[in-house]
Amino acid sequence: QVQLAESGGGLVQAGGSLRLSCTVSDQAFINAAMAWFRQAPGKEREFVAAQTRANITMYADVVRGRFIISRDNDKPTVYLQMNNLKPEDTASYFCTVGHLASSNPRLYGYWGQGTQVTVSS
Repeated sequence: QVQLAESGGGLVQAGGSLRLSCTVSDQAFINAAMAWFRQAPGKEREFVAAQTRANITMYADVVRGRFIISRDNDKPTVYLQMNNLKPEDTASYFCTVGHLASSNPRLYGYWGQGTQVTVSS
């Protein structure tokens, strides 16, 4: 069973920064696309960012210029550097892996348990 373990969430004031990490237990996913989604209470899961093995990146418009996705292909681990955080960024953040980088959550097969990010105003 593939496991994804997220870490790095927490409480931060608006304008602050956090860095999320997610490590995949199976080295077979070293070539997979890796992505972050988020979900706030009462809302649908929302695409945040994705990155291919070749380091091609995708961002949601609402985070572009503030968030940076990166990966360590030796582990494999994906990171999400979140800067200039806003209260509307408050959500549980989930990492996932799939064959293609996409904003469609249905195209990803394995998900982590999520890490909570809370941004106070």
